[in-house]
Amino acid sequence: MALTLEALLNDESLRQQEFPVIKASLFLAHAGVTILPHRVTRTMQDYLEQCSLSMQEYPEAWRAVNETRVIAAQLIGAQANEIALIGPTSVGLSLVANGLPWQSGDEVVTYLDDYPANVYPWSDLERHGVVLKRLQPASLGEITPELVEAALTTKTKLVALASCHFQSGYRIEIDRIGRMLRERDVLFCLDAIQTVGAFETRVDHVDFLSADSHKWMLGPMSAGIFYVREELQDMLRPSLLGSWNVRSPNFIAQEEIAFERGGRRYEPGALNISGILGMKAGIELIQEIGLPAISAQLLKLKARLHVGLQPQGFTFLGPAPQSIQASAITTVQHPQRSLEDISKHLTEHHITPSLRHNRAGQQLLRFSPHFYNTEAEMDRVAQVIGSIN
Repeated sequence: MALTLEALLNDESLRQQEFPVIKASLFLAHAGVTILPHRVTRTMQDYLEQCSLSMQEYPEAWRAVNETRVIAAQLIGAQANEIALIGPTSVGLSLVANGLPWQSGDEVVTYLDDYPANVYPWSDLERHGVVLKRLQPASLGEITPELVEAALTTKTKLVALASCHFQSGYRIEIDRIGRMLRERDVLFCLDAIQTVGAFETRVDHVDFLSADSHKWMLGPMSAGIFYVREELQDMLRPSLLGSWNVRSPNFIAQEEIAFERGGRRYEPGALNISGILGMKAGIELIQEIGLPAISAQLLKLKARLHVGLQPQGFTFLGPAPQSIQASAITTVQHPQRSLEDISKHLTEHHITPSLRHNRAGQQLLRFSPHFYNTEAEMDRVAQVIGSIN
């Protein structure tokens, strides 16, 4: 019988079985590096145990790798042959930046206050004569279709955005922006690590997407998905080459380079099979619970945090819980209190938030629960903060 969100939240023993972390602590930092569900660690442990008895690339493991391409594609509305199983996110973004045929004067629309992994690959293109057009939103991460459209010119080749801002939690309208760019023949690259596994993140009008599994997909670090639209795979030349993505019959190097087709085109060598199988288990859990139920729960938890923290004088970055741009990230500031002290106090009470800073050096306190967390746990956060003398 498939696991449902209702069953999980109403059965504490089941919740602890699936997510052992809750036995000892309240983990609210999934937008950083997630804890691993029990079924994810069990899958990885089973694989490693088998590797002590047989070769690491045993047939069942390879079948599971191919199955991972399929379910990863389903998660974002792609085809399996458009998925490469590589991580971290920056690798996929760098493959796009380094693999497209650029000409001096080409323009790329970016946002300087995105996470650095989605900034530096594009900044580096300036040495090739590419011109960066930096977006200037009204507030942190508030990238609207209108803002993007205003930045476009006849020289715009690509727009590189994050699906959700890592600090403010502002989610962009992926499909509206993607449709607009497709109509103008402008490429669209998405850093989707902050939404895949939490909110619908489809690639119907996206050309490239990269997302590691170690946040909302509930998977391990350095196992991720890299999507390249099939029609663009000949255009995007792999910038990492090896025995896996260049055709080498019987492992014999050939005089000419001929790339494999599909996602393998961007996988140069041995895969992180342990991580991929862990990612597969995380995605399967998300599919079992159902993305609509997960998204609704995340917004409910966000609303509960607002209710508990607003009376204590906190101000909130990003959209309100009822906004269509809201995400699972809730980031707060306080005009008088030290967020570093509050973070330490929470940690002493076995609650794990994320302490961050904006470009001006101001402290930010970020909470990012996942679907297995409860509203009562959000109330506990407010109570613990309120107990500080």
